[in-house]
Amino acid sequence: MNPLADPALAARPIGLFDSGIGGLTVARAVARRLPHERLVYFGDTAHLPYGDKSTAAIQAYAVKICDLLLRQHCKLIMIACNSASAAAYELVREYVGSKARVLNVIDPIVAHVGQRYAGRTVGLIGTKQTVNSNAYKKKIDALDAGVDLRSLATPLLVPMIEEGFFQNKISDDIIASYLGHPALAGIDALVLACTHYPLIKTQLERHYAGRVDVLDASDVVAADAAAYLAAQGLLAPAPGTAPAHHFYVSDFTPSFEESTRLFFGQEVRLEHYPLWE
Repeated sequence: MNPLADPALAARPIGLFDSGIGGLTVARAVARRLPHERLVYFGDTAHLPYGDKSTAAIQAYAVKICDLLLRQHCKLIMIACNSASAAAYELVREYVGSKARVLNVIDPIVAHVGQRYAGRTVGLIGTKQTVNSNAYKKKIDALDAGVDLRSLATPLLVPMIEEGFFQNKISDDIIASYLGHPALAGIDALVLACTHYPLIKTQLERHYAGRVDVLDASDVVAADAAAYLAAQGLLAPAPGTAPAHHFYVSDFTPSFEESTRLFFGQEVRLEHYPLWE
């Protein structure tokens, strides 16, 4: 038996963090797949978006957030942000050490692409930070599976989604302009390398009309987390009542609270927790 597999540890929560509220799409996928797990979510709304921040800045934010999640006794910390996964995963894993396991949103989708699309052409859209980091390309190339990855930064999509400005003609035009870029010509699948993008998945699929597989990373990441916890004997026991999730933000505005319903799919009460007093 794995030495970590004990009931007290299994009952601890799963921690997730993101630059804002986009990572709630990952939290929603985890909550659906693992309904017995209690979640502690931190959205660094004071510093969003991470997509245009330096690597050093993102790493500093990530370490501070992990301090909070460790104080909450999280058994697993999920970096529910592509930009932070690209910039800070190795540092966070080293910083956390044996206190918790750390997962990111990049490795599960890389493995999925390598298994399902070997020898094929795959597109990727994400923030400038994620695309410019080449994190996905380096990891996919390392698989030596013959995947031709073509990436495109799509910076207008995050503010568009956060303002609730989608499922309309103007957003369709913005999406069509990005997807029509030569970098994404002839792809077989499209990786949504930003946790905001599942909210426009139906628009992306409508644009492609079945010609391209649109890959929602949040579902793949949730499945990876479930498989890891099961393998380690760390799945939470069934509670008598629904688990009480906890949601923190580093800067609070009513608009953030309103937007959480879009991303998490239900009413959420946010607690303000500044990273730096």
